[in-house]
Amino acid sequence: MPLIIVVAGIALLLLLTIKIKLNTFVSLIIVSIAVAIASGMDLNKVVTSVESGLGGTLGHIGLIFGFGVMLGRLLADAGGAQRIALTMLNYFGKKRLDWAVVCSAFIVGIALFFEVGLILLVPILFAIAREAKISPMFMCVPMLSGLLVAHGFLPPHPGPTVIAREYGADVGLVLIYGIIVGIPTFILCGPVLNKFCQRIIPDAFKKEGNIASLGATRRFSENEMPGFGISFLTAMLPVILMAVVTIIQMTHAKNAAESGTFYNVLLFLGNSTIAMLISLLFAIYTMGLGRGKTIPELMDSCGKAIAGIAGLLLIIGGGGAFKQVLIDSGVGQYISTLVSGMDINPILMAWGVAAFLRICLGSATVAAISTAGLVIPLLAVHPSTNLALITLATGAGSCICSHVNDASFWMIKDFFGLTTKETLLSWTLMSTLLSLCGLLFILLASIIL
Repeated sequence: MPLIIVVAGIALLLLLTIKIKLNTFVSLIIVSIAVAIASGMDLNKVVTSVESGLGGTLGHIGLIFGFGVMLGRLLADAGGAQRIALTMLNYFGKKRLDWAVVCSAFIVGIALFFEVGLILLVPILFAIAREAKISPMFMCVPMLSGLLVAHGFLPPHPGPTVIAREYGADVGLVLIYGIIVGIPTFILCGPVLNKFCQRIIPDAFKKEGNIASLGATRRFSENEMPGFGISFLTAMLPVILMAVVTIIQMTHAKNAAESGTFYNVLLFLGNSTIAMLISLLFAIYTMGLGRGKTIPELMDSCGKAIAGIAGLLLIIGGGGAFKQVLIDSGVGQYISTLVSGMDINPILMAWGVAAFLRICLGSATVAAISTAGLVIPLLAVHPSTNLALITLATGAGSCICSHVNDASFWMIKDFFGLTTKETLLSWTLMSTLLSLCGLLFILLASIIL
């Protein structure tokens, strides 16, 4: 019965969002309440469970998400993201544009959320394609692989950040493992897969694409952009802070109690929220005050960044509500008990559930957060499981098979002038391979670590 309730809940969510076209946040709340009632939860606990899930999820990631999106906006508005992309392209040269693009997208993708990074990088790619006299499609798959790896595997992106918190994983450790797993993943699914795509859909690599829907996009002149070094440092500072402190914490774990004030200060600075705040303040200077901008100008950019994510925050909160209902109603525990008797690797379980929900729902973030409600009870049966790797497995599963129910599918199709078939054989194929490669490297890491 609990399995039927979960499947029915997902079916209802699809009906509300796709057929009726109801707002995703409202749909998630309706489905959460329906699943709670169908599971036999006391009516006086239903709303409490929904509010607890929504508040608990947003309470943790609200600050990280907010600081992160403001940092990314400052980097973009100052021309820092464009500087990173152009420098990488100049370094690798025309013959290795795919390598330049995948590296640029990964670096920029750490600071910018997927859709923002896509909208920012696409005009740059089109300009470079015109200068190189090639189709922008030659750089499409590498760019998307770099952005998607960052989106699915790395904090401060919403999916990895939320599920790391739900599983009790160390965010810094997730970041380090995510980079280790992510690099070979985006290499295989970017430059390597790109060669294969040129063979199976050759006509797509003759198209010029169309980005008129983006309107007038600003192209910074050489003198307007900040230097590569400071742009790179600004984008990577949260990664550096969290990674360095995590490494120190790992190497001094046995002596943590004797490490005193200095050690505690380091832990404080490496906390994901504090690291993002420090990075934002650093960006305000390097991408703003240090370049002659005023505080009102910078706060205008930050305000626009926050306004742009209001809807996404609500959807994330709705996903958190659904996750909490699955836990509080006992559905998650039932499925955990059912699966624990099958002796399934929890990494495979997390990946499989996230992959199923991603294919059904379309949203990687909602799929990842909802997965936590089914996987958390299973972790009690496997207490020795590496929580950082479980987080990455969930993130990898949530990246799989982006297709017609995902808004990104249609954005990519329109930007690059592809047919539906060509989009399936490029973007959908890449996202599926990326998810599978990510799972493979995570399983290898679980053996080694």
